[in-house]
Amino acid sequence: MISIYFPSPIKTLKLFNRFKLKMVLPLIAVVFTFSCESSKEQTPAKVLDIHDEITIEDIQKAYTNGAYSIKDLTQFYLDRIENLSFNGPQLNAVITVNPDAMAIATQLDDDMQNGIVRGPLHGIPVLLKDNIDTGDKMPCTAGARPMSDSYPLQDSPLAAQLREAGAVILGKANLSEWANFHSTYSSSGWSGLGGQTKNPYDVTRNPCGSSSGSGVAVAANLCVIAIGTETNGSIVCPSNNNGIVGIKPTVGLISRRGIIPISFSQDTGGPMARTVKDAAISLGALTATDTLDSSTLSPDRITHKDYTPFLKTDGIKGKVIGYWKSPLGNHVRMTKVMEEAVAYFKSQGATIVELEQVMDPKAGQHSSTVLYHEFKDGLNTYLEGLGAQRKVRDLEDLMKQTLSDSIEMRYFDHQRMNAALSKGPLDSDAYKEALKSMHRMAREEGIDKIMDEHDLDAIIAPTGSPAWKTDLTNGDNFGIFSSSPAAIAGYPNITVPMGHLDGLPVGLSIFGRAWSEPVLLEIAYSYEQGTRKRFTPKYLNAE
Repeated sequence: MISIYFPSPIKTLKLFNRFKLKMVLPLIAVVFTFSCESSKEQTPAKVLDIHDEITIEDIQKAYTNGAYSIKDLTQFYLDRIENLSFNGPQLNAVITVNPDAMAIATQLDDDMQNGIVRGPLHGIPVLLKDNIDTGDKMPCTAGARPMSDSYPLQDSPLAAQLREAGAVILGKANLSEWANFHSTYSSSGWSGLGGQTKNPYDVTRNPCGSSSGSGVAVAANLCVIAIGTETNGSIVCPSNNNGIVGIKPTVGLISRRGIIPISFSQDTGGPMARTVKDAAISLGALTATDTLDSSTLSPDRITHKDYTPFLKTDGIKGKVIGYWKSPLGNHVRMTKVMEEAVAYFKSQGATIVELEQVMDPKAGQHSSTVLYHEFKDGLNTYLEGLGAQRKVRDLEDLMKQTLSDSIEMRYFDHQRMNAALSKGPLDSDAYKEALKSMHRMAREEGIDKIMDEHDLDAIIAPTGSPAWKTDLTNGDNFGIFSSSPAAIAGYPNITVPMGHLDGLPVGLSIFGRAWSEPVLLEIAYSYEQGTRKRFTPKYLNAE
């Protein structure tokens, strides 16, 4: 694999942000010790017993028992990012480290000492995909060099809710540049600022995108929770390739304001974690209405501030579940893994209904038209909201800066952005007709119709194939892809680890109607607890 890492203004910020640590070998072991270079004398380092599959519950117990402080844990993760993302196997999962992380941890420790627990994520280290605004010392770049000095004026609602819940925002995760809406071909996980993100199971393999850094960071325990975003596949695919849990919620469950947009109709943020429970805890913390995001004001909206009551070990029993087989194609080995999952569902009391199709494929064509129109409108609106001092004026200016940058143009053509530039406004007939047709085919004539006909509680499908070799010449090589129906409809989709092929993880997708997160979580948790398919990466082929 060609490892790409280009110096940039973000590199300077990284160096400024990092705590001056004594260099050590890449830390993949359970126990991590650190020593500060600021003191010439060696002082005993505190040893933290942190295992690679640590959960929110584990951490909260440790805080209660006094095993370590929030500052201790935050330093552990900052060191781990230094040694696994920036150095060692150079996973390139993180673009920017938050220079305020230790100050946040100190304040949270003080709060806890005074009997104040802010919320369900108090003291939990989190990474945000670098297309989510934070109103602090970190830029929001979408991985693009022209955006390297773009500092949002305020927190996105999503970031503000994480702070309110007590999370320690460690930094910003690398991503497929512009959330993979830039080129007609590309390598998922590549950005001009962050280079190529690597899969921790085998660093020559692709992490998938666009929430590639978020997926890798969770899998490699560079954080406990990461937040990704999805338009079509960008949470569930990196969760598949990196052996973790990803929740792509119903569009409108979480505010999208302050997230660099692709599509108002399909974009959503969502949690990525090593367990269904941790993902569910995070989902509750992110759920809120926003008067400036009309999708969160739907009269049909059903939300919960706490999704953990839906985590039931017998959540599969009695469910009627559709099995969408078509994404498997002729992949014999993946078919075997999927059939094992189906057999488990049957053994737990589920009724399985095989499905040949879930949505008219033409819905995808309409979705493309919608995305091009909405990207132009949404990005221009986002950039304008950055104020008069912004570094990129609009999409046209972005294209000029991108096309003149040799690093940005080294591998990929960025023609998707150029195509969006030619589209008309959102009151055009072409856009309105495409949006109407897309929703009809994906919803009323798609998922809703299929579920009504068979009285289904949910639909399952393989999330994706094992990770392919990263290829900066030809771009991605998706073998299996099942995210489109839920993504285009704007409906929820949860992926959980399902097994592996040759040491590469693969996931099971569980999706259904709008606002059906509770029943999907019941099924996902029951499957996870009964099968225990998640396994820790080993960084194969790292130098």
